[in-house]
Amino acid sequence: MISRRGFVVGSVTLLAVPRAAGAQGRIVKIGYLGASGGPSSTTRVFREGLRELGWVEGQSTAIEYRWLAGSNTQEAAALAKELIQLGADILVASGNKAVQSAKGATTSVPIVIAYSNDPVGSGFVTSLARPNQNVTGLTWDAGLEIGGKRLELLKQVAPAVSRVMNIWDPGDPGLARYWPGVTRAAGDLGLVAESAEVRSLDDLQNALANARQTRAAIFIWAGALLNTHSKAICDFALKHQLPTLSPNNFLVLKDGCLIGYAPNAEDLSRRAAIYVDKILKGAKPSDLPIEQPSKFELVINMKTAKALGLTIPPSLLLRADQVIE
Repeated sequence: MISRRGFVVGSVTLLAVPRAAGAQGRIVKIGYLGASGGPSSTTRVFREGLRELGWVEGQSTAIEYRWLAGSNTQEAAALAKELIQLGADILVASGNKAVQSAKGATTSVPIVIAYSNDPVGSGFVTSLARPNQNVTGLTWDAGLEIGGKRLELLKQVAPAVSRVMNIWDPGDPGLARYWPGVTRAAGDLGLVAESAEVRSLDDLQNALANARQTRAAIFIWAGALLNTHSKAICDFALKHQLPTLSPNNFLVLKDGCLIGYAPNAEDLSRRAAIYVDKILKGAKPSDLPIEQPSKFELVINMKTAKALGLTIPPSLLLRADQVIE
């Protein structure tokens, strides 16, 4: 269900602009187009990051939220246009569908990417070093081969796995570009990689049923629909003794996914606040290089591993940044 009302007392934080802007008596509006169903720790950290940069709550700058939460492409585009019509001075977009929608809504209002997959290949920017458009920000992955690296980790955690069901939203720009790397890595690891395009709840239910039938591990990729139903996906997999893998460590920390390998999402949100601050103080998005994550965190859920009857290699546990007991 689409959340169209973002400016609600108590759920939207008001932030003051720097003194120079505040002295002009101008209200600066930040439009935030999120890929999940509502505020989370990443939005909290984003607001904290702004405060640390001198944006004091309760004065002359406001954040207006819109949440995709399973929106189709047309609905997502409408939400982005709504933020522009409300007078947003800058947009923050989380996820590729949000970025695509924001770009479609404006060519002049600056857009800060809180995270994205392959922004050059997805057509969001000309290059990482020189975006050359009204878009800048941060990437989620350091390259298209990262999907294969995640399969390697899955194989180490669950060596008996022979099939992997990749569930993903084809409406999320850029995800399809990861597929060649995934299939190559799967072949090298002796895995059969299956692809399930999930556009609706019916698609998701069919994909999960197929995974149960073939005893496939489930690779939960990105997408507003998958983010919204991630807990149900992980619960289904655990009930039917299927290992799960995600490029989003929140699914491991909060939803019971077995393993995740990803940058720190909260750190990216804090970095996005820095981009917003720079642009509102006069920097041009085209002059701010796109940042790639320099560190990935390996997170393993031992509760899930034990429930699946898996023994995690001690060497892998030593490598893990977090182990959920």
